[in-house]
Amino acid sequence: MLRQIKSPVASRQSPVFKDLLLCAFSGVLLSFPFLRINLWVFAWFGFVPLFFALQNKSKTQAFLLAYFTGLIFWLGTIYWLMHVTLIGMFLMSLYLALYFGLFGTIVSSLSIPPRPFAPLYISSIWVILEYIRSYLMTGFPWALLGYSQSTNLPVIQIADITGAWGVSFVVMMANVAVYQVASCNLQLANIVRKCWLPVVCLAGVLVYGYFCLYCPLPLAPRTPPLKASVVQGNIPQELKWDPAAKDYIIDKYLDIAGHAAKENPDLIIMPEATMPAVLEQSPDVLEKIKHSVKENRIPLLFGAVTLRGGNFYNSALLIAPRESSIRQYDKLHLVPFGEFIPLRNTFTFLETIVPIGDFSAGKDYTVFKVKDAKFSVLICFEDMFPDISRGFVNAGAGFLVNMTNDAWFKDTSSPFQHLQGSVFRAVENRRFVVRAANTGVSAFIDSYGRAYAQLSDKNARLTFISGFQAADVYSISNSLTAYTRFGDYFILFCIFILFLNLAVALHNKRAG
Repeated sequence: MLRQIKSPVASRQSPVFKDLLLCAFSGVLLSFPFLRINLWVFAWFGFVPLFFALQNKSKTQAFLLAYFTGLIFWLGTIYWLMHVTLIGMFLMSLYLALYFGLFGTIVSSLSIPPRPFAPLYISSIWVILEYIRSYLMTGFPWALLGYSQSTNLPVIQIADITGAWGVSFVVMMANVAVYQVASCNLQLANIVRKCWLPVVCLAGVLVYGYFCLYCPLPLAPRTPPLKASVVQGNIPQELKWDPAAKDYIIDKYLDIAGHAAKENPDLIIMPEATMPAVLEQSPDVLEKIKHSVKENRIPLLFGAVTLRGGNFYNSALLIAPRESSIRQYDKLHLVPFGEFIPLRNTFTFLETIVPIGDFSAGKDYTVFKVKDAKFSVLICFEDMFPDISRGFVNAGAGFLVNMTNDAWFKDTSSPFQHLQGSVFRAVENRRFVVRAANTGVSAFIDSYGRAYAQLSDKNARLTFISGFQAADVYSISNSLTAYTRFGDYFILFCIFILFLNLAVALHNKRAG
């Protein structure tokens, strides 16, 4: 593709250093939207330096240059993983950069039909690769290109039709359009010919987005608001499972819950693995929690490790003051190298890199109920997988709760990147999302992706603080978005575009 879209000065091979500099620049630009401050604008042209570096390159050269871009991007984006495993961070970055390499290889060798349609094909390739990355080998749907726009509310509203994939598609189209304009003489006729399609698509996305935000349709039937309060204990990870800190952690969380109860919420929510004990092996801890619930007279949702049938589960439990039974949800999607080691018996050396025990995955899409409000829980990074959220909403969840513990990654950009996933799940399903995080970010997100209440201190700090935050949440029922109903059909559209391009290229080859 990039052989056919040349700049006036691109007739000669660029020096290696210049190409590497362009690639590094691309990797840095693309990482900016995933910093603590979401600099989303850089995503709209972050690929342009890479596209210039790929001009007139062989497939091998294109792969290596794009791979280098990906490596810079991922090292700058998931650097926080070094707080858990430095070797694992490098290995993960080396793996994830392969998708950039494949993208560069395919794009550099594509035979493009009329230039105005090039953005369609290139964007389809990127989205398909993102989708594969999100599900291959349990998946890593982190830092999708679309997630870069999590605070650009008008653009992300299209996610209720296409999912995050549609936003990635539009942002990539803009990158190609910017490259096409920058690589030709700036005559108006050339600009119009090359950019009319991305401009039309972006205009449609913005019109739809502003309509959703400022001229919304009547809300679907919903229950009266549920007042929820999220509790953030700010327990350092090094203390989390220290037996000497067990009572301190439990008492701190229950003490904050007691203060939250004074505002008379309908539900108190604590983070993932709140209690540093296996409940079945620590009946005293469970009794202490039950006593607190009865004293506060408010239902409590909290995370804990549970044991059943000889298997350990990462669970969310709901205790109500007047009910004898405890409702439980077991996490469906486990974190590889965090909650289990893939192929542990085959690659035994992995235990020396990430020495953890194995958890078992749950099987049920559990829906909890408090008063008339129905909700489901996403534990840890389950909120990064759109199919899990869709499953809960299709099962009847009126809003979603994400309970997590990002203390592993210290005071980095990790919790802010994690928040991006919750924003998209809210928009995709038009459901409120409540986040309870051990060290932050704890927040309430409405069905349009707006964080309307966040736990912060007097300095507006969102992470590594303790306290509680209360807000009203609406449980929306009897209303499903196109994305919730039909899922990732936009991926099929991208595949169709790609095959159409191949068919046109084959036809042109035979005709020639």
